[in-house]
Amino acid sequence: MIDVLKALFISPIADYVFMQRALAACILLSFICPVLGVILLLKRMSLMGEALSHGILPGIAIAFFVWGIWLPGFTIGGIIAGLMIAGFSVCVSQKTKLPQDASFSGFYLMALALGVLLISKAGGAMNIMHLLFGSVLGVNTPALLTIALLSLLSGIILRIIFRPLVYQCFDPLFMQSVGCGSNRYTVIFIALVVVNLVSACQALGTLMALGLMMIPAITARLLCQNLKDTLIVSVLISITSSYLGLLLSYHAALPTGPTIILVASFFYCVTLMYILIIISAPYQFFKK
Repeated sequence: MIDVLKALFISPIADYVFMQRALAACILLSFICPVLGVILLLKRMSLMGEALSHGILPGIAIAFFVWGIWLPGFTIGGIIAGLMIAGFSVCVSQKTKLPQDASFSGFYLMALALGVLLISKAGGAMNIMHLLFGSVLGVNTPALLTIALLSLLSGIILRIIFRPLVYQCFDPLFMQSVGCGSNRYTVIFIALVVVNLVSACQALGTLMALGLMMIPAITARLLCQNLKDTLIVSVLISITSSYLGLLLSYHAALPTGPTIILVASFFYCVTLMYILIIISAPYQFFKK
């Protein structure tokens, strides 16, 4: 029995360097991305995360034409494109009658179409499926170091702005009364979201990167009543989903990025069933 458990849960990670790198990349992403996802939920900006995850695609494609297959170039291009999409969307929503979500939707669809078009022009040298769905098992040492550096910088900056950022979510009027009602914290936060989406894109692809940010955050939000517990549970769900998703993809020969996101989605569905059937149903029965 012990040998079977070891073969299922330990040996694939212990025996292969590419699995160790993949797990390390996912754990690094799991310490920052779900925290950003929780704040996105609190600020009701989930659609913005969706827009930015697709908005980085043309930046990565242009970086390929300029520098070729160079990970720092992809990072720079993706960050610039994501920040441009965010800036244009906010500007349009402020200058017109369009709500912010509509503005983000228009720009992210435009960016997605442009990115796919540019990548298709690159031909076989740049695999569109790799960019859209990622290849976490192909994470090499430079990519892992890039993810580690971006995660470290994001963690430091997020720690500095965390308290006023959260206060803005719960009591913006109080923040205005004490002179901290400007949008500078939100701008820095959006920049952090872009940076970490680009970082996650190197492992999970542009379509899957947002999943590691939002699904654990949504699940934790359903389970927990206070912010501290929500943050801790979201990180734990993300790490667990990454570990189990890697093992499942290895044993079943499945694409790794989508498998990780589906494992996280499984936790979300189980949580929904727990809330709706076990907790809500008896309450509604006695209420009647």
